[in-house]
This record gives sequence, structure tokens and C-alpha cells, in this order.
Amino acid sequence: MQSPADLSKYDNSDYDPGAGKLKRALWYLVNTCFFISYNPFNGLKLFLLRLFGAEAGRGVVVKPGVNIKYPWKLRLGTNVWIGEKVWIDNLAQVEIGNNVCISQGALLLCGNHDYKKTTFDLITGAITLEDGVWIGARAVVCPGVTCYSHAVLTVNSVATKNLEKDTIYSGNPAIAIRNRV
Repeated sequence: MQSPADLSKYDNSDYDPGAGKLKRALWYLVNTCFFISYNPFNGLKLFLLRLFGAEAGRGVVVKPGVNIKYPWKLRLGTNVWIGEKVWIDNLAQVEIGNNVCISQGALLLCGNHDYKKTTFDLITGAITLEDGVWIGARAVVCPGVTCYSHAVLTVNSVATKNLEKDTIYSGNPAIAIRNRV
């Protein structure tokens, strides 16, 4: 069976990353040197995020090995913890509320491709993590998902749909397993 995708026809030129080529190139360099690397200096990382357009409240902790696609599409509340090797692939806006924990190796993925089209079109969707949300280690939040207040996505789970408030989700795709108390 032949694949319906013809990648020679792929064209995402209509996607707007929200910054020019020079700014993107500079961020790529900064991201590689100060974020993806094992730089332990949190204050420097927050300064650089803000310099490139991110909004970040007080008490934000960005652990080593974090990869952030576009800081100008990132809003962090207060007391946010971003664990080692988290990847924020924010092709669209990512909004993270107060007292949110994103554990080690978690992925926030704002982009995907339309496998039903031969042109494999890029699809993007914003991600919102409201106050008190906890994303477990190696969990994935997919494009367009909102995790409502105090929702939990357990280790290695995949959120393909919105997570209701005060609820714990597990699995792939994640399903509600109980209320958070």
C-alpha cells in the first residue's frame, strides 16, 4: 500500500513563527547554549527568556536540558517548575498558569501534520495549563489541549483532549481515573 503523503509537496510557508529569521537564529543559538545544555543558572535562563519575549512570573524554575521552540510564544505564571529535558515545542501560544509542575521529559507539542492530505499540512494549536496543573514525567500534551485547574496527567500519558479540573488522567490516550483531592 502506497503512503498518501508526498513530502515533495510539503509547504508550510504560510506558517508564521512570530519572529524574523535573525531573531529565530539568535534564539536557536541561545537555546542550544543555555537551555538544552546543562546550564544550572536559572536566573540567566529567565533573563534570556524575557529578553526574547517570554512572560515569566516570580519563582519560575527552568531545570537543565529544557528545549523551548519560541519564547515569544510562551507565558509562564508564578512558581512554575519546568523539569529536566522538557520540550516546549510551541509553534503556537503556550500559557502556563501559577503553581504548575511540568516533570522531567514531558512534551508540550503545539504542532502536528494532517496525515490525510498528501501535502502533509502543518496543524498547530495552542496549549493552556491552568493553575495547579501537574504534567507527569515523559507525558505528552497534544496541540489544542487545555488542562484545567489542578488536573494531573500521569507519567507517560498522552493528553489528546482537554483535561477537566481536579481530575487525574492516565494512559494513551489519557482517560480520567479519579478526582484529585
